[in-house]
Amino acid sequence: MLRFITRSIGGGLLLIILLLVLGTVVPRPFFADDTAGVKDREILLLSNPIHTDIALPVDEDLRRVFSELQEDGIAVNHPAAVYLVFGWGGRSFYTETPTWADLKPMPVLRSLTLDHSVMHVDVTGDFPADLSGVKRLRISEAGYQRLLAGVRASFVRKDGKVQLVPGVAYGLNDAFFEANGWFNALAGCNTWSAAMLREAGIRTGWWTPLPPLLRWSVALHN
Repeated sequence: MLRFITRSIGGGLLLIILLLVLGTVVPRPFFADDTAGVKDREILLLSNPIHTDIALPVDEDLRRVFSELQEDGIAVNHPAAVYLVFGWGGRSFYTETPTWADLKPMPVLRSLTLDHSVMHVDVTGDFPADLSGVKRLRISEAGYQRLLAGVRASFVRKDGKVQLVPGVAYGLNDAFFEANGWFNALAGCNTWSAAMLREAGIRTGWWTPLPPLLRWSVALHN
């Protein structure tokens, strides 16, 4: 019996490893789009050991598209704003764990099962060129517009307005908003980032639930 359990666990681990490898090396979409046009836009993929964000340079176009966020404390019109940072994730873990010191069992359990989703939005200054965890990506104007549409579609709206999660923030410049979709261990923050990159015309791996897998797949397929 013990031998059977051990073999089952070992087989399960091998299957997970195989899925992760295939999810990284099999591109999505399978064929590259050679008609994307001039890649004159730059975006950033920000990553830490468990989470990825997408940072968009603040310009007049971005201020116009996300002007509604100004009403909820996101200073998109601030003259020092350089990037608007978007991250999608599970409501419980994302809002209750600003640092590892705040880690609690229930948010972890919900992140491994099923949870409502939220969108975290932050305004930042510039990032050093050699900062670890920052990957600069070039996309076309058409890809940029699709990316904006994809990010906007990720917000829940009521009567046309985004829905702020009140009383929750990491600092003075950020906020959480209700988001579309359900969060789980298989479809989490990094698969959302991958989906947004694909909207922008960047190929990713077929399934990249971890930041290193997403970064490696972007480097491999582009």
